[in-house]
Amino acid sequence: MKIEISAKTRKAQGTGASRRLRNTGLVPGIIYGSGEPAMIELDHNNLYHALRKEAFHASILTMDTEGKKEMVLLRDFQMHPFRQQVLHIDFERVSADKKIHMKVPLHFLNAEKCPGAKAGGVINHVLNELEVACLPGDLPEFIEIDLGDLTLGHSIHVSDIKLPKGLEIAGHHHAGDAAVTIQVPRGGVEAAAEAAASESAPAAAEAKPAAKK
Repeated sequence: MKIEISAKTRKAQGTGASRRLRNTGLVPGIIYGSGEPAMIELDHNNLYHALRKEAFHASILTMDTEGKKEMVLLRDFQMHPFRQQVLHIDFERVSADKKIHMKVPLHFLNAEKCPGAKAGGVINHVLNELEVACLPGDLPEFIEIDLGDLTLGHSIHVSDIKLPKGLEIAGHHHAGDAAVTIQVPRGGVEAAAEAAASESAPAAAEAKPAAKK
């Protein structure tokens, strides 16, 4: 998915200038990376709705600054402590021939169909995103993990994840780290034990010989 966002060059700087921008429905921002940093301002409503989309956080974006287009990544943004207001946003320029590090969302498939879930297990998403290194052109919006064969007491580890072409694991992840597990909840174990005990009790009573008169 190609996502384009528009901005204008921001001339006024400083705390007071940023406050005045926000009061007019704009958000101060910066584009950094190769070349000179560019101070920008963006429409708040458009930006706020864009930030609600998962792909906006994990995609190469096309930044159109008054007709000048360049590839960027969202790197950081600050929200007001209690208002639904974006206070500031940072973008980083990317080059097509240089690898980037990015956190990509994980999408879990067939959770309700896996044997472990059907047996009453609870799925625990240990990881919800995976940090990868790749060229910008190879960056996916998300990585899929199929849970269709996952059974009780088992896990899918980082080393089990099938990465799209051009991706490699980066950051603090290790091959043996669990990405998702499925376990029987404690209450479920106790309920199963009680059910087994109640089923065996009548059988034992029937097997017991009658007392002699």
